[in-house]
Amino acid sequence: MTDLDDTAAAIHLFSPEVANEPHAAYRELREQCPVAKGDLGGHNVVLLSRYEDVLFALRHPEAFTSASGLNLGEQPLLPLEVDPPVHTSYRRILNPQFVPREIEKMAPDVRKRVGELIDGFAGRGSCDFHREFTEPLPSGIFLTLMGLPDDDLEMFFQWRDNTIRPDVEPGDIEGAARIRQETAHAISDYFRERIAERRAEPDDTLLSKIVHATIDGRHLDEAELLGISHLLLLGGLDTVTATLDCMVQYLATHPSQRQRLVDDPSCIPVAIEEMLRWLTPVMVVPRAAAQDITLRDVEIKQGDGVTLVLGAANEDEAEFAADVVDFDREPNKHLAFGGGHHLCLGAHLARMELRIALEELHARIPEYRLADGAEVHFSTGIRQAHSLPLVWDP
Repeated sequence: MTDLDDTAAAIHLFSPEVANEPHAAYRELREQCPVAKGDLGGHNVVLLSRYEDVLFALRHPEAFTSASGLNLGEQPLLPLEVDPPVHTSYRRILNPQFVPREIEKMAPDVRKRVGELIDGFAGRGSCDFHREFTEPLPSGIFLTLMGLPDDDLEMFFQWRDNTIRPDVEPGDIEGAARIRQETAHAISDYFRERIAERRAEPDDTLLSKIVHATIDGRHLDEAELLGISHLLLLGGLDTVTATLDCMVQYLATHPSQRQRLVDDPSCIPVAIEEMLRWLTPVMVVPRAAAQDITLRDVEIKQGDGVTLVLGAANEDEAEFAADVVDFDREPNKHLAFGGGHHLCLGAHLARMELRIALEELHARIPEYRLADGAEVHFSTGIRQAHSLPLVWDP
């Protein structure tokens, strides 16, 4: 079956219930309508949920374009919303800042930040791990990397939430678009000033390097600089926070898996990859059909919106042999960071932050659990916890 309106697999992927517990929904999509078509607000929408199809779409921008019109900024988010070869030109500017050798230079500072955050609650025996750790850790690293003031952080959080999870009633597409538009305008105004400052007074921060970078001998114009800055803001403040929320909630409710990390910290990198696969914080990514194409006997028309359900693909039995969480799984070709040309720019930074965070947390607080009666609720689309109350014996 392929019709979202006529099948039990017509799951509202952006419902709170699915965000909290997505595995059954993913399975239903894969089994009942792996290429699912439907109407959303008068637009044809296609959901791809099998690993093979999602990977094909990620690797073939000539068929599934990233220029799908997210409308999150006043200009396209770069390089997210462009295809090769234009995409490649922007990545050449940014990639040198995110290669492993540069990321590892940041590791001592990250470990220091992690230790200081844990110092703030370790002796107390309880914390809201989301508010006291998973939000401030990547955010502080982002501010330092970009050379932006700590005083602006709460404003950045509001902009992030307005963009990714606007506070509207479910289904209020117009209200969400209005909030995003107003927020995009504020973000552009903010970065226009910061860009002008870096033009006048260059420094060694990432923002300054972008401002003074060139493509084929020309400096980037204001729209390009704003598109890159807007994307870095969202990526720097949201995805690692969401990933840590997902992982620590899982470990708090699976003590035997948590104990493995305590007993053998060397397994943490492999465990991180498996939790990225199983928990997939970024549930979906958008594309649009750049040409007519047929997948699994389903006709997709040029211009159709296409949603790649990364979370469902990451549990596809055809690629991953067992429907279990396996901290020894190698290789692990999950798609949590996307794939193809659009493999997440910050993947190496994210992995380093996650590794150090889990190493230090389990060295300092080896036995933690959810507070009695606590229910952890995740946002839709990108699975970030609203709060994550943990307790332990101090």
